Formats: sequence, structure tokens, C-alpha cells
Amino acid sequence: MLGLKSVAVEDLDRVNLLDLKLYATADLGPLWTKLRQEAPVWRHPPQGDVPGFWVVTRYADVLGILKDHRRFTVAQGNMLGTLLHGGDTAAGRMVAVSDGRWHAGLRRLMLSGIGPKVLDLVKDIIESTTRDLMDRALERGSCDFARDVAAQIPLTAICELLGVPPKDRPRVLELTNKAMLSGGAEEPDVEIRVARSRILQYYANLAAVRGDAPGSDMVSLLTTSEVDGRRLTREEVLLNCYNLIVGGDETARLAMSGGLLALLENPEQWQRLREDPGVLDSAVEEILRWTTPASHIGRTALTDVELHGELIRGGDVVTIWNVSANRDERVFADPDLFDIGRSPNRHLTFGHGLHFCIGAVLARLELRTMLRILRDRVDSVEIQGPVRRIESNFITGVSSLPVVLRKTAAA
Repeated sequence: MLGLKSVAVEDLDRVNLLDLKLYATADLGPLWTKLRQEAPVWRHPPQGDVPGFWVVTRYADVLGILKDHRRFTVAQGNMLGTLLHGGDTAAGRMVAVSDGRWHAGLRRLMLSGIGPKVLDLVKDIIESTTRDLMDRALERGSCDFARDVAAQIPLTAICELLGVPPKDRPRVLELTNKAMLSGGAEEPDVEIRVARSRILQYYANLAAVRGDAPGSDMVSLLTTSEVDGRRLTREEVLLNCYNLIVGGDETARLAMSGGLLALLENPEQWQRLREDPGVLDSAVEEILRWTTPASHIGRTALTDVELHGELIRGGDVVTIWNVSANRDERVFADPDLFDIGRSPNRHLTFGHGLHFCIGAVLARLELRTMLRILRDRVDSVEIQGPVRRIESNFITGVSSLPVVLRKTAAA
């Protein structure tokens, strides 16, 4: 992978998956391979005052834990950054970090807000936005694809989904860009914290308005509907709006920029995309597998569980690494080969089961639209400057991808 060094894996006790810089500078592929082969359930050693945790890397085991809601819960958090520091403050109130009947009811409600009629409207917004962004980039001749194109498409779609009035969208997009493009920093700077606070305040005000005059958007739905016999609190509405913003942004944004980088690193696949119209859908799935924007998912064991001879105690933090499962040689032929025609492709990028990503259909639509317009309007792309990656052990991908673009004769 461009600009990355292989991480030394001879001594697992010296590996520190809490070192965020590791994810921006190292190719962790050799580590995941070693763990899958030799220690598929590995106890990560404590780091100072931070306790140890379990690392699960094989596809079958990751899938099994995702399905097993009786012995593993997400209700204390779903990522290392919160699970190892007292749990998620949104636990039990936000759809991503809740379980049981309330989670099931909230999930059904939110899925109903992304139905066919809404998707038809959002589809048109995604189409026009992507064309406009690509045309502007082509007219300039260069852009930072990660920031100027990939980041803008999902945020515009989320504004439509949440019912942000057109007059407010430039300011909301500006604030959301600041809040989301933090590079996954554990301790965001003051400007980012202020942007996040203002975004939450904006949606609090919007929810108050929609409570009196509801529309057909997601904010209205969350504000006026009941889940498990009661209305959502103001905090629950805000938390789940924020969940949609973050979840709806990160997967699509990072898959788009990482997908273009993969095509540039594998020029024969870029040529194949341009020449074979039938490969578009499988290209979407391969990019999702290849990039795996959410590298791990956290769970807490509810009871003692034995797996591959290791005893996971009730209360232990367990991390399942999608980024490893999606390269498992037991499931994927030539897993380290980027093949946009790959089939079947049962990747776990969106999770599985009760916590399968609510925005998966939207992310696929955004990625497919971007690839189609890129294929039709762009003749060639070249990397123009240094590619920067995110320093995070939860989200993984490219934060900056400066490129030169040349348009096709038809464009």
C-alpha cells in the first residue's frame, strides 16, 4: 500500500493497537495474517493504566460474535476509545450502542425514514451533487479528492435525509465538515469541538420546530414518534441525529477516497472499470471490502465464553476486527488482491444482524454514483501530492488525496 511500512509482528506482546499513529503509517496486513493463523483470539496486553482486551480476527468468529446477542452486548459501547475508559455516555440511548426491545423499535423507526420514497429523492440529490463536484474538480484540473468530493457527497445526502432547509445547508455543511474532518483525533482541537457543539445546537433547534410542525424527514420522525411506548427525549433525538451524521458520513467518505486510491494503485482495475459497464456493482462491494472504513467493532462479554481454547470472562472487552475478517483467506480467494469483479463478496464492512448498518443502502448508492460519474467523465487521474491517512484505530482510511484529473472527450 502506497507509503505504508509493514509492521513488525515477531513479538505480539510488543504490538500496541492503541497507538493511533500506527494506523496512519503502517501496513497492518502482516499482523492480521499472523493473528488469524496463530492467535485468532488474542489477549492484547494492558498499556499503562489502560486494561487489556480481546482481539478476534477470523471471519467466522467475527460473524459469530455479531450474531450472538445473548453472550455479547453493545450496550456499553462499540469502540475501544469508549469501552476502555468507562463506557459510552450514549449507551442505551443511541441506536448504535443499545440492545433489546428499545433498540429494535428505534431501529425499525429509523429504517422507515429511509424508505423507497425518501431514497428516490435523496438519489436525485446525490446524482446532481456528485456531477457538480466532479465537474468543478475537472474544470480546476486538480483537487483534494478526499475533502473536495468524497466528503461532500454523503454530507449533502444527510442534510436531505434530516430535512435541513435549503437556506441553512451551506452553513450546516460548513460546520459538519469541520466536525467530521478531524482525522479521527481522540482529542479534537477547539475549533472542531465548537463545530460539533454548534451542529448539535442546530439540530436541537430544528427538532423543536419539527415537534410543532413535523415533516417527512428523519428529525420529524424521531421527534414525534414513540419507541417501546414512549416518545424519545430531547437528548435521544440529538444523539441519534448525530449517529446518522457520523455513520452516514464516514463509511461512504472513506470508501470513496480509499476506493479511488485503490484504483490508482491498481491501474488495470481502473481500466477495467472504464471498459466494462457490468462491473460497477461488484466494484462497489470490492471497494467496501478493501477499505473497511470501520476497522473494529467493540462488544462486552455478558458471560464466560470459551473460543479457540481462550476463556473470555464475563465483563471483558472484546474487539472484532472487520478489517482482518475481510481479508480472511478462508473466505476470500486471494484476499490481498484488489479485484473489482470479485464474486461472491460477503464482506462484513456493514456488520451483520441486528446492528447491520442502517445507512448501508445509502452508502452503496453514493459510492456507486461516484464511480459511475468518475468512469464516464474522467479520462485519467494522477496523485499530485502526499496521501495522508487517519490516525485512528476505529475508522481507517484516507483524509487527504490530492489528485490531477483530466476529463473525457464526452465530458
